[in-house]
Amino acid sequence: MSAASLWRRSEPLILASGSTTRRAMLLAAGIPVDIVKPEVDERGIEAGLAGQGASAREVAQALAVAKAQAVAQERPGRLVLAADQTLACDGANFHKPADSAAAAAQLASLGGRTHHLHSAFALARDGEVVDDGVASASLVMRALSPDFIAAYCAAAGPAILQSVGAYQIEGLGAQLFESIEGDHFTILGLPLLPVLAALRRQGCLVS
Repeated sequence: MSAASLWRRSEPLILASGSTTRRAMLLAAGIPVDIVKPEVDERGIEAGLAGQGASAREVAQALAVAKAQAVAQERPGRLVLAADQTLACDGANFHKPADSAAAAAQLASLGGRTHHLHSAFALARDGEVVDDGVASASLVMRALSPDFIAAYCAAAGPAILQSVGAYQIEGLGAQLFESIEGDHFTILGLPLLPVLAALRRQGCLVS
């Protein structure tokens, strides 16, 4: 049985994300995807939720839902998957760094501490959420010297600017950590196993 034959729908899943990592995970799991980048005010939504005392986990879920609904409203009848990831450390929330200096500062702040990644997903059709979920991982970053941070940022290059936390654990980012609790997919930004279970519930995959 080929990977493509596991997918039961005539049309691909719409992935409401520009993330090449999420796209690669889905394709590797046999899920055909069309890419449609959502247009939502992420920082505005997050600011509103912060005013309500929402946790980083709740923010990730709300952002995934907003993205899925936005794209599903534009693509009637299509099933849309959106995802979001937040990083929290001792009550502070982190975002993708704007430049290498911000990445270095972020790594210095996270060094020697435990932080938490929350990866959420939402499935929507015709603007309505039909399934969603969130998974979390705890990561202990080792103490990082200024020399290491400078060398790491130079070696990793602009790719780290695409990652909340300023690291890509599937590459050089593995050198940053002492220990990790949580599955690899969640750390990469998509709780793939819950997503696959949700797609099976929707009748999209051979069970």
